[in-house]
Parts: sequence; C-alpha cells; structure tokens
Amino acid sequence: MNSPKTILIIEDEQDISRIVNDYLRVQGFSAFIAENASDGLREVRNRQPDFIILDLTLPDADGIEVCRKLRTLTAAPILILSARSSDTDKVLALGFGADDYMTKPFSLSELVARVQAHLRRLADPKFKATTQQLLRFDSLSIDKTARKVMTGHLEISLSAKEFDLLYFLASHPNQVFTKSQLLDQVWGYSTFVEDNTITVYIRRLREKLERSEIKHSYITTVWGVGYKFDPEETE
Repeated sequence: MNSPKTILIIEDEQDISRIVNDYLRVQGFSAFIAENASDGLREVRNRQPDFIILDLTLPDADGIEVCRKLRTLTAAPILILSARSSDTDKVLALGFGADDYMTKPFSLSELVARVQAHLRRLADPKFKATTQQLLRFDSLSIDKTARKVMTGHLEISLSAKEFDLLYFLASHPNQVFTKSQLLDQVWGYSTFVEDNTITVYIRRLREKLERSEIKHSYITTVWGVGYKFDPEETE
C-alpha cells in the first residue's frame, strides 16, 4: 500500500490551518502545519513534503519571497492560499515558482481537487517523460537540467515559470498553442489564472530575449489562435 502524500500548510491563521489540515487528513493525506516562514522552510528541508500550501501574509516574511526560497529547496507543487487577490500578487507568485493560486474565502472541496490534480499530473508517466534536456537554436541554448538559458556565453535571467514556458514552447517548435493550452501544460491547472497571465509572460520573455545578443525573441503570435516558437524568427 502506498504511503499517503505529505502536505505542508504554511499558514499563521490557526482557524484556517486547522480546518485545512483536518479536511486534508479526512481525504487521506498526511498534513502538517507551520505557522511562520522560518518553520515552513525548516520543515521543507527536513521532511521534503509532496505538496505545499502557502499563505502570502506571514508574521516573519513576505510570502512571495518565501515562495522564491521554497522553489530553491523543492520541486513540490506550491499552491498559494491568500486573501491578496490582485493580479500583481498572482503574477508575482506564479513568476517566483508557485504552481497555483486560490483566494480566501475558498472552498475546501475545490482546494482538495486542485491538490489532487497537481499530484495526479506529477504521477502521470507523460508528465515525467522528458524530451531533449538541451535545446539549441543558433546561438540560443535552453538547458532543462541546469535550468539555464544562454546566448553565446551570456545567461538570460528568467523566473521559474518564464523558463518553463520558454522550454515548453521551444520543445515543440512551430506548433501553435492557445493560451488555455499553455496554462494547462505549464501551470498544470487551466482555471486558476486569467488568460492575460500568458500575455504578461510572453511579453516578458520577448523583452528579455530581445535585449540579449540574439536580438529577437523566437516567439511568434498567431493572431486569433495563440503562440508558437519559431526557430526561423528573426524580426
């Protein structure tokens, strides 16, 4: 029999953390709580949970920064559970490595459904299967193992999701993807963010690529449909 998946809840509001903890346990998960950022980071180092639920408003640190630190410690999915509902907070959190975002008040059944969806996706052999670890297009190289993007000898600094989005598009050259498909493939759950999230990330990627030695972005808009990675794009 498989061991239950472990879920870390980093939340300082005890009423919320206890309710979420109890509900997850009823659903068959092994859940535990950290009431501040320091304890949460320590628990990740010591116990390596399978999934993390993170509040953005913590007593000892900003949750966006905590999310960034967590992503350096673990590849486990991170779901933000926060009263902060602005698009800015959502885009920042996703850009620093979060995989999902829910706002308070929230539905416990939806929360569990999202947790299960992310864990199911990780367990899917199609998700584990990788294509090329190193993609090369003229002077542009995308190293999946090192998570680095290079133009010649210069590295382009990308956030976690910017890299994931670029790698996904580049690993399917000339294939057109809708915004919905990109949300589903890169973030793994297509309903938690708006379509304009993809627009923001595509714009950032283009700006960073165009500022580099290559002077062009490779990412082409197919009007009325979506986006594609075009190896021949030179504009």
